[in-house]
Amino acid sequence: MSSPQNTDQLTDNNPLRHLPLLLEPEELEPLLSTPNLLVVDLSTTENYLRGHIPGAVHLPGAALQSGEEPAKGKLPDPQKLEAILASIGYHPDKHIVAYDDEGGGWAGRFIWTLDCIGHLHSSYLNGGRVAWAAESRALTTEPSRPEPTSPQLQLQIAPRADKERVLLSLKEQDTVIWDARSPAEFHGEQQLALRNGHIPGAINLEWTMLMDPNRQLRIREDSSKILNSLGITRDKLVITHCQSHHRSGFTYLVAKVLGYQRLKAYDGSWSEWGNDPNTPIEQ
Repeated sequence: MSSPQNTDQLTDNNPLRHLPLLLEPEELEPLLSTPNLLVVDLSTTENYLRGHIPGAVHLPGAALQSGEEPAKGKLPDPQKLEAILASIGYHPDKHIVAYDDEGGGWAGRFIWTLDCIGHLHSSYLNGGRVAWAAESRALTTEPSRPEPTSPQLQLQIAPRADKERVLLSLKEQDTVIWDARSPAEFHGEQQLALRNGHIPGAINLEWTMLMDPNRQLRIREDSSKILNSLGITRDKLVITHCQSHHRSGFTYLVAKVLGYQRLKAYDGSWSEWGNDPNTPIEQ
């Protein structure tokens, strides 16, 4: 899948022009020195310092969350986002490749964040650091220190669902809620909020179920078949969430890779829903 591009910066002669959303390590490696490429590592600080893709800048995943209780996973305000992106050398004309060390949760959250600011050129490194290292590709311990930029952001409504939008969706036949938490959380056996359970009618598919452990945590090749069997289909509006929109960063990413056009993430997630005494729940 190709993203729309800025033709002033990414011409047909530019190797970044037609990069797909889902990028394999062998596709990324020869492009690392290409101008206008920004590789962002969302691994733990320890793993970044232990070894990262040459030139990759580090961005802790939790920086992408507001951190404000009870729904600490919500999108930060535009000023905070501007500061975060400025620190990694963000520019709207750059093609951004995101990866992490856990199979795509934080990287997916970052790509969702980029969608929320209307960024057009992004890719996910399939399998992330796990796949890259397993293939003995180059890693460096030299931190990348990008020149700070001054982004001016305008938030987009389309990729984001708030609590009111989720409540409205409960009355819509063509909307499905995809809960990426564990079955124990979904069924109320594990409680991480004032109330336990799930949003009425939600479908549970834990995020890790779409990672292939035999292919270095790449997205499973049968993901589309799995989603279709559960009723999470392309013809519906899909709203995904977890506890704090970290794990559901990956499920959002998978649906985006598969070409789902009507796709949102509920960043308030269960930390907001389960701590609100007035929201309906099932167990």
